Amino acid sequence: MTQPHQHFGSAGEHQLQREHGTADRAAEFYRRQVRPHLTAQMRDFIAKQSMVFLASADSGGACDASFRAGPPGFVQVLDDHTLAYPEYKGNGVLASAGNITENPHLGLLFMDFTHEHLGLHVNGTAHLRPDSALRLAHPQLPVETAPGRKVEFWVHVSVDEAYIHCSKHIPHLVPAPRPRLERVRDAEFFHVEPVPPTPARPSWAAPAAAASVAAASAAADGEREPVRVPPPRRAWRFGVRRA
Repeated sequence: MTQPHQHFGSAGEHQLQREHGTADRAAEFYRRQVRPHLTAQMRDFIAKQSMVFLASADSGGACDASFRAGPPGFVQVLDDHTLAYPEYKGNGVLASAGNITENPHLGLLFMDFTHEHLGLHVNGTAHLRPDSALRLAHPQLPVETAPGRKVEFWVHVSVDEAYIHCSKHIPHLVPAPRPRLERVRDAEFFHVEPVPPTPARPSWAAPAAAASVAAASAAADGEREPVRVPPPRRAWRFGVRRA
């Protein structure tokens, strides 16, 4: 009979475990440490955390790593199999949320740098939920998850697996008031030169219409010069072409 722990991990990691002779050690880790749900201790750990690192990817596999922070417990444990964290108004890019709309697989890493000095991995399937809809299903959600910040929507995560990140090499950080630093604005810190705005271009319908008029005019003058209309351009994002 297939053991539950044998379902954890990707095909790639199992292949490398066989090649490097670590399959037995990995199987023991899956058996002892990995669970398809949150234990009571995991739920308590998440409720104390004020930060989480996110890993997401779009439908083409282009990855993005991000960071979220808030008051302790800003990531809400809804039950043993479900988490939710709020998204606030930011720079308008919505990179992680955009990836989730294409590819719902999401990785979260909670790190405690001050007390326990260990981490918790939670991998799951995520969907975006309006604040009103999630609040209707879970009335216990806090009205103000961060002082003065309005929730735009929630990321609702169904837990697929959860497991420890061991304490080795995790640095000790001491909480302290954030100092006021005299430096350039965040947007200028890395000296990134703004890209000049792209000149406005007419839609492809306009050149096509103009070409039709030119062809009709040429035909009237007895000319038969072919008219070439350029094909529509495609948008690229980090090497992933989208129609």
